[in-house]
Amino acid sequence: MSDAPTKPHSRKGLYAPFIIVLLALAAWTGWWFYLTHQIDRQIETQAAAMRQAGWDVRFSEKTISGWPFRARVGLRDVTIGAPSHHAVSALELAAEANAYQPTKWVIVAPQGLVLTRAGKGEVAVAGDAIRMSASGIDQRWPNLALEMVNPVFTVAPQGEPFPIARAARIEFYTRPHLAASTTPGDDVDVMFRLVDGQGRADGPVEGFAQDGMLTLQLEATIGQASLLKGGDAAGVFSAWTRGGGTFRNLRGDIQAGASRATLSSDVLRADADGRLIGQVALQSQKPLPALSGLLESRGGVANRIGAAGAAAAAGATQAAGKDDMALTLVFRDGRAWLGPFSLAPAPKLF
Repeated sequence: MSDAPTKPHSRKGLYAPFIIVLLALAAWTGWWFYLTHQIDRQIETQAAAMRQAGWDVRFSEKTISGWPFRARVGLRDVTIGAPSHHAVSALELAAEANAYQPTKWVIVAPQGLVLTRAGKGEVAVAGDAIRMSASGIDQRWPNLALEMVNPVFTVAPQGEPFPIARAARIEFYTRPHLAASTTPGDDVDVMFRLVDGQGRADGPVEGFAQDGMLTLQLEATIGQASLLKGGDAAGVFSAWTRGGGTFRNLRGDIQAGASRATLSSDVLRADADGRLIGQVALQSQKPLPALSGLLESRGGVANRIGAAGAAAAAGATQAAGKDDMALTLVFRDGRAWLGPFSLAPAPKLF
């Protein structure tokens, strides 16, 4: 007696994983195209809004790529100019984010930048790396980080001198300032680092560092940071100053050749002319070499008489066997004062 014929097994189960993968890939591809369309639209919307506010925003070419896992935006011949006539331009900018985390971006300028200083000319910036990262861009205050590795600064012909010729690193960071309630307010924490900066020839930085390297780190809280958005012809700090903006809890450390100092200030602000107002406490070590170098610089910014007086006072203290000195740097009347000695113009914010 023969066996009954058996029913062949269905092969539908073999295709199921492939069908699922294809459906997932189709869904992800749809998300990627939707995301990049939104990014493209946001770039155009933001550029139009800035132009309406008086900014100069231009680029000659825009490409979006990176499928499947990244969103990459490439811009060429980019110029972003503020109403104050300060501007930054680049032959190429590339911005990239993970498609599954579009709130965190990294932006690089592979061919360097050109900074335009209002009334002072252009400065070309080249280096091993010039990049910026931004995370939490959907929040009120995102985290920003700017990093330059081995930057070199070259002033264009007819431009005014730039204080720094090169450095090992320049870094700038911002983050929301969290109060005791851990709720972000209207303040932003900032930090600036200059590592092994070399001043231009015969300039005040070169003299201050005694032909050595200048390393500087500053941290502060910017109050009422929302007033820094936008900007009129006087610059973003103009509206911020009029609104009562201040720098709070300034802390820092500076190394200039053989001289070193830690510094602190509770509050600094700007006057109606944009010059810094307030005082900074300095705990200095061997200040004489820095002050003497400032006196010998030929950049035209330092007040040689004031620097000579400050150097003489520091020399008298050092002759008494004391290398450490407690000093107070005061910004008032548009000048920077060390005791009764006027050293240089106060820093100008706008």
